Amino acid sequence: MEQLLRKSFMFLSQNKLMTKLAKKYGPRFGAARFVAGDTIQVAKEVVANLNKNGLDVTLDYLGEFIEDELEANERANNLIRTIEVIGNERLQSQLSLKLTSLGLDISKEVVLKNMRRILTVAKQHHVFVTIDMEDYSRCERTIEIFKELKKEYHNVGTVLQAYLYRTLKDIKQLNEYQANLRLVKGAYKESSKVAFPSKKDVDGQFKKIIKMHLLNGHFTAVATHDDVMIEYTKKLVEVHRISKEQFEFQMLYGIRPEKQLELVKEGYHMRVYVPYGTDWYGYFMRRLAERPANVAFVLKGMMKR
Repeated sequence: MEQLLRKSFMFLSQNKLMTKLAKKYGPRFGAARFVAGDTIQVAKEVVANLNKNGLDVTLDYLGEFIEDELEANERANNLIRTIEVIGNERLQSQLSLKLTSLGLDISKEVVLKNMRRILTVAKQHHVFVTIDMEDYSRCERTIEIFKELKKEYHNVGTVLQAYLYRTLKDIKQLNEYQANLRLVKGAYKESSKVAFPSKKDVDGQFKKIIKMHLLNGHFTAVATHDDVMIEYTKKLVEVHRISKEQFEFQMLYGIRPEKQLELVKEGYHMRVYVPYGTDWYGYFMRRLAERPANVAFVLKGMMKR
């Protein structure tokens, strides 16, 4: 039953008609737990409150399925406005973005033009930008674009997913770029031809890439809600005497907030991934697919309406 639910939500997350309807009718039935409002004006208050509790943030202006250059350019404009708010309000926040929202599926030229605009303004405001990883079909293009941008900008990083077979090789290749990486298990439904189908294998590779990237001496964001992976990282950095300035933990807004505060109290850097915007549907569906507890929360909310 659990696997069926996950497959259903992953299918729905990629449905363009449902995405359009969700934009129209707003983040109802529990989405507000995971999405910090429609606008940057609302989201910045969420960020400020998290900062007060010692939590750093990365803001994500949600957007998927962009196939029009004008819309991609407008997305870039919105992201630039977000950077300016972060800088002007002196928020402890970085920026996360998806290349598909900036023209990846249109052309390399369009996405690079928009990324250079964003990174130039981000540099002026001392804001770090992370390129989110998407599904496997876009993985190679994302990494190649990151490599190209990293030669021009120091304030850019990207994400690698532990469930892909290729990830160990990617870690090794990115070593020469001194890449700032967010390491995750992976949230997309992928074929067993490209991704480990079993949790045990994914967990095993997750530990390998955390260790490899940290021992290579590069900044590592360990993005997980899994206590096993958190404890593994704590012990690893202790044994190898790795500075707390070389890594941080990351979690999603709305998931395990008590654990986030606990890590801060223990002296670890903790960053919360805070999405906002009207294009929340695909993100929300993936959160439901990841954890049955999230589904139960939403169903409970629906029963109250």
